[in-house]
Amino acid sequence: MESSTTPDTPVVSALRDSHESAPPQGERNPSSRPSNTRECVVVLDFGSQYSPLIVRRIRECGVYAELMPYDADEDTLRALNPRALVLSGGPSSAYAPGAPHPQRYVWEGDWPVLGICYGMQLMAQALGGNVEPAERREYGHAMIHAEDAAGIFADLAPDQDVWMSHGDHITALPPGFQMLASSANSPIAAMGNAQGMIGIQFHPEVAHTPEGMAIMRNFLFEVCGLRGDWTPAAFIDEAVAEIQAQVGDQRVILALSGGVDSTVAAALLHRAIGDRLINVFVDNGLLRLNEPDWVEDSLTRLGIPVRRVDARARFLDALAGVTDPEKKRRIIGETFIDVFEDEAQRHAPVDFLAQGTIYSDVIESRAPDSKAAARIKSHHNVGGLPDTMRLTLVEPLRKLFKDEVRTVGEELGLPHELVWRHPFPGPGLAVRVLGAVTEQKLHIVRLADAILTEELRAASLYEEYWQVLAVLPDVQSVGVMGDERTYDHLVALRAIESQDAMTANWARIPHDVLARISSRIVNEVPHVNRVVYDITNKPPATIEWE
Repeated sequence: MESSTTPDTPVVSALRDSHESAPPQGERNPSSRPSNTRECVVVLDFGSQYSPLIVRRIRECGVYAELMPYDADEDTLRALNPRALVLSGGPSSAYAPGAPHPQRYVWEGDWPVLGICYGMQLMAQALGGNVEPAERREYGHAMIHAEDAAGIFADLAPDQDVWMSHGDHITALPPGFQMLASSANSPIAAMGNAQGMIGIQFHPEVAHTPEGMAIMRNFLFEVCGLRGDWTPAAFIDEAVAEIQAQVGDQRVILALSGGVDSTVAAALLHRAIGDRLINVFVDNGLLRLNEPDWVEDSLTRLGIPVRRVDARARFLDALAGVTDPEKKRRIIGETFIDVFEDEAQRHAPVDFLAQGTIYSDVIESRAPDSKAAARIKSHHNVGGLPDTMRLTLVEPLRKLFKDEVRTVGEELGLPHELVWRHPFPGPGLAVRVLGAVTEQKLHIVRLADAILTEELRAASLYEEYWQVLAVLPDVQSVGVMGDERTYDHLVALRAIESQDAMTANWARIPHDVLARISSRIVNEVPHVNRVVYDITNKPPATIEWE
């Protein structure tokens, strides 16, 4: 669950009112494809940090893609009717004991397969080639030479700048394969056979490979013969049908925060089941300045009825003295579920709980979709849910990235200001107050956040950034205010640019704007004597500090 941005209310008044040409490689017979099913590519995840990016790049080409664990059950995978498979990179060596390998059906199916980096090495080893440690690791930019401008290299220059990240290389091709490209350190930088098995040692999914998208499109359209007619908007009818199939004639209670994700989920659910949807907005005391009133008013004007529950004391009592961020998230997730189950009892019978969970929540929480990847942090609505929960989850946005959710929101006719608000974490300000959460600390970070947002809006910069936030670290420092020594709190500011929150760059806010923000915070927010700015990308950092 995430929440909305606050309205454009001056913080000065708020301070008074608130305490707070080889032959075509792998061409398939189009007549063998079911005509009434969506084109789908499955990406098998072997633990690469880039695996979600592969999914995104395929979707950007107009083909639906899903991420599945490397050892996905064959029946589960085939239920998606995949037209092609992509094997991600990963940190292992294909020849090492215990290294992750796909099941045999991957090589025996009637689909093209693209192996990227480790995925290429798995392909070589499984099909009779040879993989060995390279004399030196190849990391960073490299130049490859394509042997033929066909297949994945169709219409591209023979020499391509690509991004490499590997310590092993292929020393012998599998039977039936030909070398498609080479580099100074990788004599076999790409390989393929006539059945549509393609391996590439480099990463086309990252921006550091300039022609990466062209190579990905060539695989999808030249090799696989796909149409590329999927859009996030096409997802709507499918999602409505899935909701109706799951819910039947039952009622659903929606955990509504008023943020982009939960609002789009509400619109989808309303279209699917009408007045059998019960929207519950929980005021947990961890929201931004004036946000509960604004959320309720905004959604009511949209014709989305809202039941507002005041659970501020309940959440703050549960968080008292807790400093570990993962424990905070679990407590918040469990408390949310307790509140919603209480509400479900009031509206009984209700058997379903709907959430605005999106794909990045699932991936970062290391849900079952990503066995080989490390958990980054538990999202309270994924990793923080209790095992004893009685309600069945309905998550219509679980397979969409944030920008795709926004596209769906626009297609559903939601207002621009709702669709394009900055993301806000489901645990709210609890993960922007580092250390123990108290009313005073929440008041400090709430006001600092409002000043940051207000000044960026005034400078017409707000929509230039993916997300901005204020953080209250568990740090105090010496300052001088009014000729007197102070020992008080530090506020950290963060603004990032991103397309999907999976990777992000820190935003270059103009210095004069930063100066105004800093001056206002130390003058208007009690118990703050220092402001700093976070200039770390994701990775290595995450967007939020906890």
